[in-house]
Amino acid sequence: MQPIIELHQIRKTYFMGANSLDVLKGISLTINKNEYVALMGPSGSGKSTLMNILGCLDTPSGGSYVLNGKDVSKMADDDLAEVRNTEIGFVFQQFNLLPRLTAAENVALPLIYAGISKKERTERAMEALTKVALADRSHHKPNEMSGGQIQRVAIARALVNNPSLLLADEPTGNLDTKTSVEVMEIFGQIQAAGNTVVLVTHEEDIAEYAKRIVRLRDGNIESDNWKAAEIAAH
Repeated sequence: MQPIIELHQIRKTYFMGANSLDVLKGISLTINKNEYVALMGPSGSGKSTLMNILGCLDTPSGGSYVLNGKDVSKMADDDLAEVRNTEIGFVFQQFNLLPRLTAAENVALPLIYAGISKKERTERAMEALTKVALADRSHHKPNEMSGGQIQRVAIARALVNNPSLLLADEPTGNLDTKTSVEVMEIFGQIQAAGNTVVLVTHEEDIAEYAKRIVRLRDGNIESDNWKAAEIAAH
């Protein structure tokens, strides 16, 4: 098994004037390539802070974070931005699509920052839309699509850079039950195709789609459980 995420004693403290708040209190966690992990925990457990550190959107106050063989915990902001653009695909609850752009243009956006030619951007955007079964909607704008289709466009955008890691933060938070099931099935297909998926959710039925559930409470890992089939594989 090859680790993609290695966290060792990750701590995060926020300072507000003379007061300090320890949000993460020494998290150690290894996630291997091609795993499908759900992070769960009540409000204030530290799961969003942990997700931000995993996504290189925030840096830890202490401990080390090795992502795909690189220690990112001590990196400067510019280097972290590079890691975010090349290694990580993000899917958020709030879709974050640009309303005036078509589905294909929204998906191609990260490639513009990477300096990819227009022809290749278009090809790769269509490839990513095909993975989420939306190639036929490539010319539609967000207001011409359903919530589930918009979230699938957002997933395609997260995949377009061929990231090592797909991070999804409450990806079904704005969707109805039927659409949530469709979106979660797509995450399952993405993981089956060889991607590593880490999902933050507070919904038990959504976490059940993952193969491993890590529960946080008060800044610590409370439990870390693999499904029976995954235990056999490990």
